[in-house]
Amino acid sequence: MSKTDLTNRKQADTFVDEKSASISSKIYAPVEDDAASHTIPFQKSEAEKKLVRKINMTLLPFVGAIVFIQFVDKSTLTIAAVLGIIQDTRLTGTQYSWLGSFFYIGYIAFQLPNNYLIQKFPISKYLGVLLVLWGIVMGCTALCTNFAQLAACRVLLGLFEAATYPCLLIILNTVYRRSEQSAAFGFLWLSNGTGTMVGAAFAYAISFMNNALGIHAWKWPYIIWGALTVLFGIISFFFLPDTSDSFMFRLTEEEKKIVEERTQDNAVVRVYEIKRHHIIEALKEPRLWLICTCTLLNNLSTGGLVVFSTIIVQSFGFGYKDAILLQIPNGFSSAFFSLLAVYVARKTNQLYLGVVVSSVISLVGVILLAVLPSGGVKLVGFLLAWAMNGTAVMLLTIAASNVTGYTKKLFYNGMNMIFFTIGNFTGPLLMLDSEKPTYKTGMIIFCISNAVIIVALFINRQIMAKQNKTRLANPSGRVFDPKDDLTDRENSDFIYKL
Repeated sequence: MSKTDLTNRKQADTFVDEKSASISSKIYAPVEDDAASHTIPFQKSEAEKKLVRKINMTLLPFVGAIVFIQFVDKSTLTIAAVLGIIQDTRLTGTQYSWLGSFFYIGYIAFQLPNNYLIQKFPISKYLGVLLVLWGIVMGCTALCTNFAQLAACRVLLGLFEAATYPCLLIILNTVYRRSEQSAAFGFLWLSNGTGTMVGAAFAYAISFMNNALGIHAWKWPYIIWGALTVLFGIISFFFLPDTSDSFMFRLTEEEKKIVEERTQDNAVVRVYEIKRHHIIEALKEPRLWLICTCTLLNNLSTGGLVVFSTIIVQSFGFGYKDAILLQIPNGFSSAFFSLLAVYVARKTNQLYLGVVVSSVISLVGVILLAVLPSGGVKLVGFLLAWAMNGTAVMLLTIAASNVTGYTKKLFYNGMNMIFFTIGNFTGPLLMLDSEKPTYKTGMIIFCISNAVIIVALFINRQIMAKQNKTRLANPSGRVFDPKDDLTDRENSDFIYKL
């Protein structure tokens, strides 16, 4: 069979040659020959479209609510910074920077234990308990009176929030087809932007109720969001749909058959056995280290800008209440660029192009922050810098779409979160107190980071493209069952999404 014949054939995640009796997957991924990329789109039946709508309406409100409350809880510190927490607890500029980073000490400490626990317990129960625990920590933060107490609460908050993204990522990996996952991850980051907007509007209202019931303004967000987090935890414990056949989806017999076929596409079947060879295989792959390095670099700016966002905006000449209110366009910018990256990737069928667009826009924004004189015009650079969230969406999608084997996928997610944590931990420390309000050292490092991401992910893309070309030229003719829990390397007919 010639290469021309191969590229004109329907390319499935599980490739079947001319002599095969059946096709075990019906989602067609982009594949490269000597000249170009070709895509034969998969057409869903009306029954499947109805099922996807049902999944969206049932699952995404949970995902949105959990990501929203997680982001609001984590970023409440930046709102509290202009509502009096620094004065009330007698923090120095350096101590405030460390509080931003302490969250990620707990976050990184829990990643490896989380990888084990997420494979041993039902995700809805596991995540529900953690939500309740970090809601309690949020409430306790309002009782803090000094740096040591705040530091302890920030570490504990990071510890209990550490499982959020790994849990949600594996649910989305399990429930959605590979072709649907970029949109699902875009929704994840859209919820981050919504969290910023709603949290900022809420904080602006709180700024007018200082000393209500004798409680200082900076404490109220911790009390209110803490109580809501506990409530979300209880609801998630009982009702979060954490498998593709969850009772919450109310599947008909026809839909159960469609779900089984969709599982063959995304190749994620939950298993409780931890397979060490999956982990060893992942550790030997350059792809893992390239993706993790990009995640670390992208989150340097995330960590720095999230913790210092109100302080940076205030340095443009705005009052503290206006600095809070201007977090709303900040959140909109984050959501918009996340959607833009997803749109570009889906329109071109090239995940890498979504990265390029996001990273270039973020690079321009950070350059403007570094070189423009103080004043309101720097707000433009600040809003453009949040395009880094689009890069984050694409990094998640690249990993999720191109890794199979349950233990291997969990390990990729866990390693990615470790590097995510290191980046967010380091980011605030790059915002040197001696350089405020420009924080030039941090901005220069953020510029370099965006440039390196573009290069590193291009290398990652070329590695996968080379493997695709080899696999398409030498199909095995085997039919692989997702229940075999094979990795993308063991399944020699797996085609990577570029």
